[in-house]
Amino acid sequence: MIEIKNVTKRFGQHLAVDNLNFTVNEGEILGFLGPNGAGKSTTMNIITGYISATEGTVTVDGYDILDNPEEVKKRIGYMPEFPPLYLDMTVREYLNFVFEIKKVDLKNRKQEMDRILELVRITDVRDRLIKNLSKGYKQRVGLAQALVGNPPVLILDEPTVGLDPKQIIEIRNLIKQLGRKHTIILSSHILPEVSAVCQRVVIINKGRIVASDTPENLSKRLGESSKLTLRIAAPERQAVKVLRDVAGIKYVEAQGVREPDTIDVWIEAEKDIDVRRPVFNALSRAGYPILQMKSMDLTLEDIFLQVTTQEKVEVS
Repeated sequence: MIEIKNVTKRFGQHLAVDNLNFTVNEGEILGFLGPNGAGKSTTMNIITGYISATEGTVTVDGYDILDNPEEVKKRIGYMPEFPPLYLDMTVREYLNFVFEIKKVDLKNRKQEMDRILELVRITDVRDRLIKNLSKGYKQRVGLAQALVGNPPVLILDEPTVGLDPKQIIEIRNLIKQLGRKHTIILSSHILPEVSAVCQRVVIINKGRIVASDTPENLSKRLGESSKLTLRIAAPERQAVKVLRDVAGIKYVEAQGVREPDTIDVWIEAEKDIDVRRPVFNALSRAGYPILQMKSMDLTLEDIFLQVTTQEKVEVS
């Protein structure tokens, strides 16, 4: 759906984006991550046609952004970090204005607007001035304008910035819902949110891609070992002895008692070896039930810090 080829952007002597290459598949929710100043917003502005690349090409649904800018822009809904809202308009007036500037000619505009208002849950404020709305509602209005014209591609830059935890969950669920019918590029500094929503991530640093894959694959690739924590209904000494005899486990450490008649244990296995089934079978044979098993592999935060500080390129 979106293809970025050899995209470079210079501002004078400053190289903001350096030879980016990646694709976003139809129906995919892609997390686009990087530190401040890494080139994320510049790249998104190039994809939307707001600025042009110094070198390289961007195609959306087969249309080149330079050769067919109007066709590309018809297919993209963009929500920048600070949505361009007209504060002295009501929500309804503003969305009607967006319909006009996007040249969306719909006989059933009212029906389409009602659908968008209901989808982002702002029907109850449609006749209020935008300047009188809370931060959360303003973000929703910004998302609503991106949905005008029902574009197949959505580019969302920090869609939950400034929202409270309840609002973040609501927007996260909405993005998941939108992902059923739209291709989405999501940029956010809230990395657990990206993990919960995105199937794949692209991480850039200093204008270059330093990682591109699913969070799970990056965790396996960058991690030096596989780690698990267990809660076992067993005496400490016997549980540790059983686990140390499991092939592939190189380290076992008891973590103390957090529940009566159990022991919490931390284990580290050889890289690329899945010891979950052997661990289950060994403890089952010994008659020690596993009450809890949790992976301690790299989180997206761990991956982000590793690839943006060490600049270790891990392009899939």
